[in-house]
Amino acid sequence: QVQLAESGGGLVQPGESLRLSCTTSGGTFRFPGAGWYRQSPGKQRELVASLGTNGATYYADSVKGRFTITIDNARTTVYLQMDNLKPEDTAVYICNTRASFIEYWGQGTQVTVSS
Repeated sequence: QVQLAESGGGLVQPGESLRLSCTTSGGTFRFPGAGWYRQSPGKQRELVASLGTNGATYYADSVKGRFTITIDNARTTVYLQMDNLKPEDTAVYICNTRASFIEYWGQGTQVTVSS
């Protein structure tokens, strides 16, 4: 059983940065690939960024040039660096991965961007 845990969310002002982390409870699971989603009240869950097994990345148009998804060398922690945050980035950010045809989701971490 893979249990994902996100951290790093918080309250920031517009223009500031945050770095989110996603790892597993045992710390030994190696991510084959991963994605960061976000969900705001009344909106559908949105894929923000993803990292494939081949290293290919995807970013939603709304975050291109501001967000960066990376993974550590051991592939045990996935990061989402978020720069120049905007109020519309306010959401719960959720980590996702798929292994052995099973999809796993974290509980999410709240990011609030407000002046």
